[in-house]
Amino acid sequence: MSMQSYKCGVARDPLIYNTIGNQFDEVVSRFPDSEALVVPHQNIRWSYKEYRAQVDRLATGLLALGIEPGDRVGIWAPNCYEWCLTQFATAKIGAILVCINPAYRLYELEYALNKVKCRAIVSAEAFKTSFYLEMLQTLAPELADCEPGKLKSAKLPHLEIVIRLGEEKTAGMFNFGDVCAMGGEGEIARVQELAGLLSPDDPINIQFTSGTTGNPKGATLSHCNVLNNGQVNGDVMQLTENDRVCIPVPLYHCFGMVIGSLGCMTHASAAIFPGEAFEPLTTLQVLSDERCTTLHGVPTMFIAMLDHPQFDTFSFDHLRTGIMAGAPCPVEVMKQVIDKMNMEQILIAYGQTELSPVSHITEPHDPLDKRVGTVGKPCPHLETKIVDENNRVVALGEKGEICTRGYAVMQGYWDDEEKTAETIDSGGWLHSGDIGVMDDEGYVQVTGRIKDMVIRGGENIYPREVEEFLYTHPGIQEVQVIGVPDKRLGEQVCAWIKCQDSVTLSEDDIRAYCKGQITHFKVPHYIRFVDDYPMTVTGKIMKFKMRETMIEELGPGELGHQD
Repeated sequence: MSMQSYKCGVARDPLIYNTIGNQFDEVVSRFPDSEALVVPHQNIRWSYKEYRAQVDRLATGLLALGIEPGDRVGIWAPNCYEWCLTQFATAKIGAILVCINPAYRLYELEYALNKVKCRAIVSAEAFKTSFYLEMLQTLAPELADCEPGKLKSAKLPHLEIVIRLGEEKTAGMFNFGDVCAMGGEGEIARVQELAGLLSPDDPINIQFTSGTTGNPKGATLSHCNVLNNGQVNGDVMQLTENDRVCIPVPLYHCFGMVIGSLGCMTHASAAIFPGEAFEPLTTLQVLSDERCTTLHGVPTMFIAMLDHPQFDTFSFDHLRTGIMAGAPCPVEVMKQVIDKMNMEQILIAYGQTELSPVSHITEPHDPLDKRVGTVGKPCPHLETKIVDENNRVVALGEKGEICTRGYAVMQGYWDDEEKTAETIDSGGWLHSGDIGVMDDEGYVQVTGRIKDMVIRGGENIYPREVEEFLYTHPGIQEVQVIGVPDKRLGEQVCAWIKCQDSVTLSEDDIRAYCKGQITHFKVPHYIRFVDDYPMTVTGKIMKFKMRETMIEELGPGELGHQD
């Protein structure tokens, strides 16, 4: 046996070479009456046949608006049935779905829409403290006076069409329900024609992933990328048409959109969305009421459910499997999920957006130590190697960078050949930036990160992105952002700020400047004003020293602080 840190995931079944739309239609033809989509908070309960009818109505409506294959269509909303319809309808007509984080604020929204030249956006009215339509009107005040579908905006020059959810009317915007009613015979024929023209290798989705050097990058994924990732991971969970999958994770992430939505579709399982966003009691209620067999989530979600005072009032006899991903799972949490939630076959998964997203997964009957101490083995059809700084494969048990090759590797970053080349090498290997170790069975343990990314509650935050925004403040001369340990969220964002000469700023000033401009979880939790930074002799800032200083200053009590 090879002593090198290389492993190829064993596959029992071939990959799917198909478009999402055609695969969806094939599943509907085989399981027309099986339950497909359940969204209790919107009173939606559709069979696969009913689901397809609604998808086709939206697809023909988008064609009637002039949306063409290759056009970018943004979706900006929390979990809802309209999100699901938009995912499948855009795939059917070859438009590229652009997932926009529901927590985005003006600065990020403007960048994202312009970076990929979104022609249309489907937007909720509001969610929590995010007033989406107001933000769109702030960036494009021309909406007030334009005919719907004919926006010409100075700040958003490529955006022409805004489709709003809900029943209220808004100047310059179409209503989602009205768009669904716009398609005619010509559009129906065009959908059927496109089914034979679109290629499985066409790009179908852009997911923004935070960049180490500033603004987010648009990871571009094809039908084959995401369709197969949903299929393969559903296979590992042994999903069938009898499974009922509870999906409290957000659709705008690959976890919800691919592992959740597409994983259900490829296996004719029911996709059940308990709410607009995760809420522990609602999720517990839906798990019980809908007799879900499968539950996905990040560790903090499982912890919140286990800790809920009403947890013991619910039955979990029907649960058996699901995927936990996004952060390491503590041993005690895994034991409780298995014992108290009946999830004997729960799996741990690991990956990244650029890998569609899952590249490693445990198996249903792996021992506990493999499920909490590793991220599993390479998924079927994917290769993994661990390499040193010279890109040479290291021996088993030695640390190095985790690299993956295979069908799941993204097509590249949208309109950014340079960053793509930095991430995918000439051999087709995607470099994760994560440090890992492979054992003699092929299980991989993630031990650290090359990139100085902060992971707060499952959200990836690149310090450079926060720094770039804070540099736009006229009173800031220099800023350095680091992650500080936090017992509940994993890490919190901390900013060390050096002010311009004769300028005095407070923590409240900084938070006020961030409010409404960057996503809430990127706003620094800890802010320190400094005159200088710990430096190497060559003038490089030592962020690890900053981190050590904060840990010492805050102490164990403060590091467990909860928002």
